[in-house]
Amino acid sequence: MGIIHLENMEFYAYHGHFKEERVVGNRFLVDVIIESDCSKAAVSDDLNDADNYQLIYQLVSEQMRIKSHLLENICNRILAAIHESFPGTGKVTVKVSKINPPLGGKVEKVSLTISG
Repeated sequence: MGIIHLENMEFYAYHGHFKEERVVGNRFLVDVIIESDCSKAAVSDDLNDADNYQLIYQLVSEQMRIKSHLLENICNRILAAIHESFPGTGKVTVKVSKINPPLGGKVEKVSLTISG
């Protein structure tokens, strides 16, 4: 079993509870961790035997373009898209962070992590 990490994927997106957030947008970071059987790819050295990182990034990018009110919704959609596209994967963990969220004070980021 191997563990694939896609870390600090950065997107400018239009998610948030407040209408202004969905108009002005904000920076987001996304981390994805995928438990996967890498044994075949480790021997074959063939991309067709591996979870294609570029395709995973594209799935995340597609989901980040869909406006959401909550980080929970974004994480859940990314998690579902990965499991749908890579049915042989094991546990997937998704973390979405909103940079400088509008909370009324200085906050570097707020994050939500889900696994499934």
